[in-house]
Order: sequence, then C-alpha cells, then structure tokens
Amino acid sequence: MTNFASVLFWISLALILYTYIFYFILVVLASRITRKKPKNPDLITDWPAVTLVIAAYNEERFITEKLRNSLTLDYPVDKLTILVVTDGSTDSTPTLVQEFDTVLLFHEPERRGKIHAVDRIMKHINSPIVIFTDANTELNNQAIKNIVRHYEDATVGGVAGEKRVMSKTVDNASGAGEGLYWKYESRLKQADSDLYTVVGAAGELFSIRTALYDSPPPDTLIEDFYLSMKIVAKGFRFVYEPDAYAMEGPSATTEDEWKRKVRISAGGLQAISRLTPLLNPFRFGLITFQYVSHRVLRWSLTPVALMTVFIANAILVRGSVFFQITFMLQSAFYLLAIAGYLLRNKKIPIKGFFVPYYFTMMNVSVFAGLLRLMKGKQTVIWEKAERA
Repeated sequence: MTNFASVLFWISLALILYTYIFYFILVVLASRITRKKPKNPDLITDWPAVTLVIAAYNEERFITEKLRNSLTLDYPVDKLTILVVTDGSTDSTPTLVQEFDTVLLFHEPERRGKIHAVDRIMKHINSPIVIFTDANTELNNQAIKNIVRHYEDATVGGVAGEKRVMSKTVDNASGAGEGLYWKYESRLKQADSDLYTVVGAAGELFSIRTALYDSPPPDTLIEDFYLSMKIVAKGFRFVYEPDAYAMEGPSATTEDEWKRKVRISAGGLQAISRLTPLLNPFRFGLITFQYVSHRVLRWSLTPVALMTVFIANAILVRGSVFFQITFMLQSAFYLLAIAGYLLRNKKIPIKGFFVPYYFTMMNVSVFAGLLRLMKGKQTVIWEKAERA
C-alpha cells in the first residue's frame, strides 16, 4: 500500500508541476528562439475590409459605451463594418443600438445562445477578416490594426487578442484571483504563440479569416475555443497579439465567477471529446504537445492529480520528514483556500491571499463541469455571469 501511494504521489506531483510550472518555463525559453516579429502597422498602406461582431444579450448597461468605443477605433472608416447581434435580448439593448446609424443590428426575439446568434449572421459577412468581441469590454484604440497586421502572413488563420481584467488596489477573491490568473495565462499564451500557435482564443477578443469559418455543432459550449482549434487543425496558426486588448471588470462575485468556471470546464471537456484528432502527435506534432500540455491536462488529469497527491501524502505522512513537510504545506495551502472562501467577498489589500482559493475553485470546477455535462444540464444558453 505504501509503495503504491509513493508511486501515486510522485506521478501526481510531477503532473501538477509540469502543467502549471515546467511547461510554462519550457515554452517561454523555447519561444525565444522561434519568435517571429509581426509587420509594423505603420508600413501597411492598404488595409483590408474588417467586420467587428459584437454579440450582446441584455447588455443595456454596457452597449452604448461599447459602440462609442468601437466607433473611435483607429481603422479606416470605409473598411470597418460594426455589427451587433442581440438575439433574445429583452431589455433596451436593441433600441440603444438603433441610435447608432452606422452600426448594423441583427435581432431576433428567440434566445438560442451565442453560438446560434453568431452562426446565423456569418452568412451576412463579406469582409475577408472578422473580429469577435464581447459587449461588456472596451478595446484599446489600436486593437484592430494590431490584429489585422498579422494577416500579412498567409500561415495565420486567426489572431487572439489579450483579455485584461481591470483590478483595484483592494479587491475581493474574484477580482484578485481572476486578475492574477489572467496575467499568468496571458504570458503563457504569448509564449505558445511565439513557439508556434495559441491553444484556444478567448471570446472577449479574437479574429479569424472569414473563409475559414465552419459552423460548429449547435450544442457547442465554448465556441471561441472550438473555432480557433478547428482552424489550427486545418494547418493554420493562431497568433497572440497583446497590443490588441479587451478590458473588462472582474466577475461581480465569486458565485458569478464559479458559474463561469463551471461552464468553461464543461465546454473544455466537451471540446476535448470533439477535437480528438489533435491528440495524434504523428499527425500534428508540436500542436499536439501544446494542446495537451496547456489545455487537455488542465481539463482532465491535473485536477485528479491534485486530489490524489493529497490523499497519497496523507498515507505516507508517517514515512519520513519529507512527507510530513509536504503534507503540512498542502494542508496550509488548502486552509488558506478555505479562509479565502470564507472571506471571498471581502476587500483584501494583499491580492496573493486569494490565490489558493481561486486555484482550488478553478480545479474543483472541472469536476462540477463534468457532472453538468454528464447530466446534460449545461446548455448553450448560459446563465449570465455579472461583471463588476
């Protein structure tokens, strides 16, 4: 029993460290050799036509500011089409959009989910490039040019912008945890891109070549990830552009962040089952390595490893001083996670205090997502998570 627990402990610990630390270090170091420099936008004189798609469901709180922001972005006016799709909105979102004469509105009263809304308007898009962005985000002025410049490279099929969570000096668990996580995630995305390709785009801001769009299965839960990886599977790269960023507030509460994490976990597990060809290293090589290391392990084996390494350590705790120390460290980590949970909606000046809680919540959400997926309770029509 002890020997089995020891093997389980070391395998689980190695998997956890690889997923969150060693892969990060490896990719950051390797990407310094393979990094490509995008074309300077100042050297581009003939900008292609672009459609900016904003999917909005009951976004009356944000939509006016979003459209004002979109209309002031630095891009030739005659080359930019702004399109808003508001299927199912029951508030004043469609009415507010109609106040902007140069913005196209597509609205249907039935709510069937974002994926259906986006899919039905894609047939109306004639520009070679389409950019997707969320209604509750604000883009930096140079975002479109910094995205479009990458399409000078014919191997690029899509561009992922950067998600930035606006943080405060004093924040709750949701704001502090999400903000710190996305700083880590953004650095990893940049390294992935420099090595070869981004492993999945975030829906807050990403772009694709319109010709590469294929309608996803209608029950797809995280269409941004699925769409971007299908384009990668076609042989194109998805690159990361940190100078095109979407700024948004953190989830209003940890309960809202929990809902978001569970549906993303359910969608991630669903995507893994539908992107099985990408697991073949003989066909996809480096892409498989990146995909498994950055995404598949996080949504499958690593959350299980976190549980097994703790249980195995508890069995081995009397075996040596080493196992006593590791058990104490693990216990302290989860005690901090419990403290973070109890204080989750309090404003704490030390943001790192919430890291154990956010990390634990992120991994527990995988089990909750799997359960929802197996029970068929996670539909494409998600319960909206409020933003601060």
